Amino acid sequence: MSLPVEDLTPSQIVQILDQHIVGQEAAKRAVAVALRNRYRRQRVEPASQNDIVPKNIIMMGPTGVGKTEIARRLAQLARAPFVKVEATKFTEVGYVGRDVDSIIRELVANAVRLVEAERADEVKDEAQRAALERLADLLDDSSPPVPFGVLGAIAAVTPQDDPLGHEIVEESETSEQRAARREALIGEIEAGIHDDRVVEIEFEEANSPFVQVFTPQGMEEMGIDMLGGMGGGSRRSWRKTKVRDARAALVEIEVKKLIDEASIRREAVHRAEQTGIVFIDEIDKIAVKGGGSGPEVSREGVQRDLLPIIEGSTVPTKFGPVRTDHILFIAAGAFHMSKPSDLIPELQGRLPIRVHLDPLSQTDFRRILKEPKNALTRQYRLLLAVDGVQLDFTDDALDEIALVAAAINEKTFDIGARRLHTVLERLLEEELFNAPELSSTKVTVDQEFVRQRIGDLRDDPGKSNFFV
Repeated sequence: MSLPVEDLTPSQIVQILDQHIVGQEAAKRAVAVALRNRYRRQRVEPASQNDIVPKNIIMMGPTGVGKTEIARRLAQLARAPFVKVEATKFTEVGYVGRDVDSIIRELVANAVRLVEAERADEVKDEAQRAALERLADLLDDSSPPVPFGVLGAIAAVTPQDDPLGHEIVEESETSEQRAARREALIGEIEAGIHDDRVVEIEFEEANSPFVQVFTPQGMEEMGIDMLGGMGGGSRRSWRKTKVRDARAALVEIEVKKLIDEASIRREAVHRAEQTGIVFIDEIDKIAVKGGGSGPEVSREGVQRDLLPIIEGSTVPTKFGPVRTDHILFIAAGAFHMSKPSDLIPELQGRLPIRVHLDPLSQTDFRRILKEPKNALTRQYRLLLAVDGVQLDFTDDALDEIALVAAAINEKTFDIGARRLHTVLERLLEEELFNAPELSSTKVTVDQEFVRQRIGDLRDDPGKSNFFV
């Protein structure tokens, strides 16, 4: 579906999610409505927009049924900044763990990367042309010398024979002739004819890796400049490299020159605030039953620390202050040993939408193997095709694989669709190992193939510690 996300109706959003996730209609409907409400809010008069807050969601269901995938696919569809965190990684002050504000710092950092990628894509053609021009300046013997000291400037060509045997150009060459020859040279560079020639270009590099340090905002990443102290300084160095590598490096340099870092940060903060999605997994692990001490106190402390950012607050980040009022929070958990009512009342109130995700059946496994765009069977076909092996699955093979996965889940631990990964890996172990020697071979996986390889595990999964 090629419609802009703002033009998608909730039913169309569900249809797109159906291409990647099998079943779980209630959860898909809930996130589709949440996404559409963001568009609706933007069309409300400005004076009322701040009063409309997102209706955050709790997803309840066993592991491997699609909770994370639904949230991730929604973020991709909306081109929204996304971050997934585990509630158990956070603790209140005084206990070992990360502070909850780091969720928002990570979200805005992801937003910066997202906006950078979009802006880079916009100027990609212009940057590639500029990089070709600069390489042509080097490879064209009649070009004037390139000034020293300009970032990314090409300093020299390692003396080599011209692979095309170009003759030295006479000074009497007209400007029209030179322009035509230059265009021909650019075409040759673009075609890869000069890829093995060596050039020397100037790079800008960080002086040292990023490290985490304590700041008033918590743990932040900063670069250490060995000469200038803290601040993430950089240094310039000249490096000899082949044209094919120099071209990629120069494109990156040109992209940085064509985009405005300050505007990227402003846009990233805005996107994080208005369209950001935070997925908090294992929320059930911090639920508290009837109070207590020790770990119980710590879990309740995490809930109280999470509350301000979910209710709406301002979090300082290295990209600027970020308001969390309109970020969509999606919490998820299995809730085997607890229930949403075990969360503190204030947090329950900020997660008003509750949806149940159903355990996956044998029929669901059968659909997962075949229907999604990223179906596992298609992934294995693509992987083995690299080694020239044609892999095919018959319908009765898919039935048998689904039956084995469902039986193992029932008799051991139910890990949902992740069981299909372990089953298929075991089923195709020999082909994956021997594929380079099986070039131009066709492998057909049918019901008998499955039964011979893993059929006995359906009745006795304990025969292999691969599954338990």
